[in-house]
Amino acid sequence: MRNMQIRSAVTIRSLLLSVVLATSPGVAFSQSGAASAPSNSHANLYGRGWECDYGYREVARACTAVKVPADAHAVDSTYGLGWKCDRNFREVKETCIAVEVPSNAYPVDSLFQPRGWECNRGYRLLNESCVAVQVPAHAFSTDSSNGRGWECDRGYQQGGNACVPINVPVNGYLGRFGDNWSCERGFKRSGETCVAIAAPVHGYLNYSGSDWACERGYKRTGAACLAVRVPANAHIDNIGEDWECNQPYHKQKDACAVL
Repeated sequence: MRNMQIRSAVTIRSLLLSVVLATSPGVAFSQSGAASAPSNSHANLYGRGWECDYGYREVARACTAVKVPADAHAVDSTYGLGWKCDRNFREVKETCIAVEVPSNAYPVDSLFQPRGWECNRGYRLLNESCVAVQVPAHAFSTDSSNGRGWECDRGYQQGGNACVPINVPVNGYLGRFGDNWSCERGFKRSGETCVAIAAPVHGYLNYSGSDWACERGYKRTGAACLAVRVPANAHIDNIGEDWECNQPYHKQKDACAVL
């Protein structure tokens, strides 16, 4: 009996090993893929099939050697050219040419900036060169090489090539970024002034304080709060601006009826 159990265990282990080997990427490659795999390739580690060795790339189901031009280096990638230009060089028609950095600029990796350089702070890009940023009064230079290269101080806003003061009206205040203004709670903007919000009877200032809302049981109609007319067998809804029928009644125009 014990011998039979041992033989059964050995048989099960053998079957499991066969399944593992049969589904192994390496074995699949050696059994079914070896014949179709081209030279200079290896088994794909993430599934059946093959992929080209380092320094080769797939072309027409074959692995051809990557031709690395001068001033470049090979990269471990099965896609693309198989090489990248060295620092201070950039790709032009599958060759690498030296990056010409203009005055008031610094070289950068062409992977992030194709031209291979950026303007220094205080300068901006203009016709492939870096020109000094002219910062007007009440402004400061920014770290952007594009655009005008400056921003107005808090309390000022752009007006052409200058920074003009922001006129904050009575009952107003400068916004978070300092380039505009808002009205205090209980006031709303009207042109260039802040006017008081007049809430009607049964009305009150809303959460933001920039408008008014009606009390529960009243509905905003024009500039007034009118009472919601609740018919028999109904009640004010959860929002408080309308009504709905009690169960088992159903709404029928302006009344509640049993269907």
